Amino acid sequence: MSTGLIIALIVIVAVVVAVAAVLTLRARGPRHGASLKRRFGPEYERAVARHDGDTKAAERELSERVERHGSLQVRPLEPAERERYEARWTAAQERFVDAPREAVAEADRLIAELAGTRGFPAGGQYEEQVAALSVHHAHHVEGYRRVHRVAQAHPDGAHDGAAGTEE
Repeated sequence: MSTGLIIALIVIVAVVVAVAAVLTLRARGPRHGASLKRRFGPEYERAVARHDGDTKAAERELSERVERHGSLQVRPLEPAERERYEARWTAAQERFVDAPREAVAEADRLIAELAGTRGFPAGGQYEEQVAALSVHHAHHVEGYRRVHRVAQAHPDGAHDGAAGTEE
């Protein structure tokens, strides 16, 4: 084989490898985004909105969450623990009619405590707890955010019209 033929073969192989690498990266990109969108659902849209429509930045943030919290081992509740939490939840719901602010504040504390008991970050680490919860329960974390937002609107029970019973 001549030197020219060997060089031509090397160039052809290098071009084929480069094209294959580009095609593979392009194919992985949208699937990765679609995978994150499917996994995070409404949380994906929230992240995109928080990054002013920059899907790459949102996907980077969500991927970092998965790396940080994806291997978290969520601990199941013992039957007695489950009963205690259910009783406290029922009591908070029943209290809502007469004392909505206190009931929402109790619900907020209860959710945070329950998440901590199950193995999610605890001890007043709300943002980190929500990030971890979003990895494992993305379709439900917005409800926790709403409860927390309303509970924090009037931590001292004062009323300025910002959070009413409907909210």
